Amino acid sequence: ELSELVSHRDILSTIQRFISEDRLPHLLLYGPPGTGKTSTILACARQLYREREFSSMVLELNASDDRGIDIVRGPILSFASTRTIFKWVGGTWVEGEEEDAGGRDKDKQMRTAKFTENTRFCLICNYLSKIIPALQSRCTRFRFGPLTPELMVPRLQHVIQEEGVDVSEDGMKALVTLSSGDMRRALNILQSTSMAFGKVTEENVYTCTGHPLKADIANILDWMLNHNFCTAYHKIMELKTLKGLALQDILTEIHLFVHRGGGLWGQLPARCSQLCTDSHRFLPAVDFPPSVRIQLLIKMADIE
Repeated sequence: ELSELVSHRDILSTIQRFISEDRLPHLLLYGPPGTGKTSTILACARQLYREREFSSMVLELNASDDRGIDIVRGPILSFASTRTIFKWVGGTWVEGEEEDAGGRDKDKQMRTAKFTENTRFCLICNYLSKIIPALQSRCTRFRFGPLTPELMVPRLQHVIQEEGVDVSEDGMKALVTLSSGDMRRALNILQSTSMAFGKVTEENVYTCTGHPLKADIANILDWMLNHNFCTAYHKIMELKTLKGLALQDILTEIHLFVHRGGGLWGQLPARCSQLCTDSHRFLPAVDFPPSVRIQLLIKMADIE
């Protein structure tokens, strides 16, 4: 149900008002994966239609699979033109998952759909720019941003309690950090780590996902700052090969450190610079001069 969703309360209250006032428009939900777009619209449809009518009143298509203009001329046209015997607000419901993968021809054909009296379209996509303006203007748009840790942690704790999973405090922080606001990814990491190791700790989470451990990033930074080029290069390549680390992941972690002047990714040896005193989990804040920091960011961008 809409009331069970944990995030985007302002969007949910608006949609709820649309339903209660019998004025549900065409909807366009966009934003990163795992932020609740599909869950929201399915909850909305289930609120409109009872379980036994749901399958006949809702058509769900994934544009990644059902591509091309024939989908509009075929299943969508046939479904939307069927007038049901039920007098439901909003009529039939067409949900277009991953609409931005469908192609421009299909978008243009969607503009001509004339069955708005008994049909409401809901388009779901990750990138708004991939939807033609003519379609955007026909829909009420809502952006689903990444979930904040304050919203993710209670829901994760609920799942952990219901499933009886053993999760440490640092393991929870790792789940939230690596998921980057993607609730689906957080649950997948939680499940895979629990099945692989039994206990969900920070090290197990990073190992299960193949993400560089904080200690590995700390070593890489130490080598680059305190050893000559040849030594640092060979040590980093050896670690990269041994642990199977992706260059992209290494760049991402080091970028966070350089850009923020310190981060939540480990602890460097004391000779590198003075450690932060408030938490041993923080990297030391190497205070790069602005010109040096800009040069480092440019070089890392070139590598990427």
